Amino acid sequence: MNGFLLINKPSGLSSNQVVQKIKEIFKVKKVGHLGTLDPLASGLLVLAFNRATKFSNYFLQSDKHYEVEIVLGSSTDTDDSEGNVIFESTLQPNQDEIISALLSFQGDSMQVPPFFSALKHKGTPLYKYARRGEYIKKDPRKITVHKIDNIKIIGMACKFFISCSKGTYIRSIARDLGDKLNCGAHMTALRRVQQHEFRLFHAKEIHDATYKDLITIEEAFKSIDSIKISKDHTKKFINGVKFKYQEVQRDCIRVYSEDNRFLGLGEINKSHLKHKQLV
Repeated sequence: MNGFLLINKPSGLSSNQVVQKIKEIFKVKKVGHLGTLDPLASGLLVLAFNRATKFSNYFLQSDKHYEVEIVLGSSTDTDDSEGNVIFESTLQPNQDEIISALLSFQGDSMQVPPFFSALKHKGTPLYKYARRGEYIKKDPRKITVHKIDNIKIIGMACKFFISCSKGTYIRSIARDLGDKLNCGAHMTALRRVQQHEFRLFHAKEIHDATYKDLITIEEAFKSIDSIKISKDHTKKFINGVKFKYQEVQRDCIRVYSEDNRFLGLGEINKSHLKHKQLV
């Protein structure tokens, strides 16, 4: 049982709690997720079963897409609605000001992660320090926001769609939006709708998922090019031996044997082919 499972995570459960529930339902020992969602957040959680976990890193770097709700007028210590209010304001920026400030996050920027996050300091997650009242500030990290659209503003609530790079904290965008507008803000809802080519539309509820819903490792990489290699080259490929292969350079390519057996992913560099990950 090797492959990927798309789950619609409900708000209120941690990503690890979902993993444990799926392990119990499917009786599988090795299950991991391809990018955590906060307990408050809902939506697409991609799980990897058994050997598929070895391919997880190819998706961890992928862009993510979210539906977001932010409320202006107050800030919290967690930057979302689960925290304690630490700042309130009676300022009421108009719609043009809100939209202009929000769209300013598009493109590349440096972002300071939230105090309550799974990032580690001296081997311990930041949220554990924060729960003790120790707020550890991490250095800003480069992020990319590809697109912000479908903006809807009702009163002090702002809803929108965002497409962003790995490592982007939407809670931090809420915090920074409040700072830009001088009125404070925090995130009240977050729903992941897409990661790589995996979409929420195809996800299952935890207790509705079955073995038939597993996406094979081969299918998960169907969007990248493929090649077929000879029997002799297949042995070399499986044994990790680099061999001459006349082809343009490819960072990642699907590799098949003569009899159309999917072998795994390979890399072509300087006219030589070598495996990156075997199935």
